[in-house]
Amino acid sequence: MPLGIKPTVDFAFKKIFGSPENRPALIGLLNAILTPARPIESVEILNPFSYQEFAEDKLIVLDIRARDSQGRWLNIEMQISVVAGLIRRLVYYGCSLYVDQLQAGGNYSDLCPAISICLLREVLFRETPVAHHRFQLADVEHGRTLDETIEVHTVELTKYNVDEATLGRASEIEKWVFFLLHADEYDADRLRALLPEEPFQRAIGAAEAIAARTEDRMMYDRREKAQRDYQWALESARREGLEKGLEKGREEGREEGVRIGLEKGREKGLAEGREEGVLIGKIQLLEQLLGQPPTPTDRLSHRPLAELNLLLAQLQERLRRRGA
Repeated sequence: MPLGIKPTVDFAFKKIFGSPENRPALIGLLNAILTPARPIESVEILNPFSYQEFAEDKLIVLDIRARDSQGRWLNIEMQISVVAGLIRRLVYYGCSLYVDQLQAGGNYSDLCPAISICLLREVLFRETPVAHHRFQLADVEHGRTLDETIEVHTVELTKYNVDEATLGRASEIEKWVFFLLHADEYDADRLRALLPEEPFQRAIGAAEAIAARTEDRMMYDRREKAQRDYQWALESARREGLEKGLEKGREEGREEGVRIGLEKGREKGLAEGREEGVLIGKIQLLEQLLGQPPTPTDRLSHRPLAELNLLLAQLQERLRRRGA
């Protein structure tokens, strides 16, 4: 019988990789992503899995913060959708990990590398087939990098082309992608045979335990439903923004009264209307997730785009702090 547990659901991801007893799974995943010259041998999980994080059905950002055997500070999260300000948030996490190390009277030379990692179910960089990006502080003109400071990694899972037939020659990161995207489709014994290495065995055992324990399975189901609802709300906001943009473009085009003006008006209206509609939808969704009534659409639609973007960023920060 298939496990039926998707490791990309926040509850499962945090329990599999954020529980102290499953450190080998987290170490294996980190080594596959970072491929360090000296493999990570141990990690200290700074915010281990806790049922209290999932006491409410509201969707929050649940990350795993850790420090490895070489002193590096790490933040890893699973992101099911590409949201506004995602890149800035990842940079912020990396900077926070770096800055928070220094206590009053501390020495700058004691600072260790800080690495922010985001695993994504959606595509972030559509202009390239590259799935794993590693960003560092660098001199763009001469190529010199400030090593051992701050790094941001993005891993777009759906860009990897790996299945059961190709698993035998897959890289370590491809094996983890296979586990994250397809573990729910296999029974535990078959999955263990496909992924015999110890880190995968720990991860499979943790997923199997979630499926077997009634309370865990119920909580997993609630979190999966919350993620589906969130995805549906985002997609609805995108569709509403597209329709609003088309209508606004038509209105501006009619006012132009000429063919070139019509086309330019429609294109501009489409872009502006889509952006405004998506922003409004996301703002209203975040307000609901924070437990407050959503601001009426007609009130938000009269505000400039700059104000909408600022409001969205403020709501996202409030939601992040609630989950911290």
